[in-house]
Amino acid sequence: MDEAELRTIVIATLKTIAPEVEEEALRADRPLRQEVDLDSMDWLNFLVGLGERLSVSIPEADYGRLRTLNELLAYLGACLRR
Repeated sequence: MDEAELRTIVIATLKTIAPEVEEEALRADRPLRQEVDLDSMDWLNFLVGLGERLSVSIPEADYGRLRTLNELLAYLGACLRR
């Protein structure tokens, strides 16, 4: 899976939690949770949803490393290459 496909899946999963998200308005280097105003439960549901959709395990210990869209894409890309 290339980065564009992965980004599409991440955004689609995000939109299940926050349907009002406009992809064009997202800055990939800013904290995503703040960009779309997600509370902690929404953020958790988003990360769990990504794990399920991509069939990857995202340990809770890694949640703090997944702040921006860029960080998410890099992390998930590495998980998928394993």
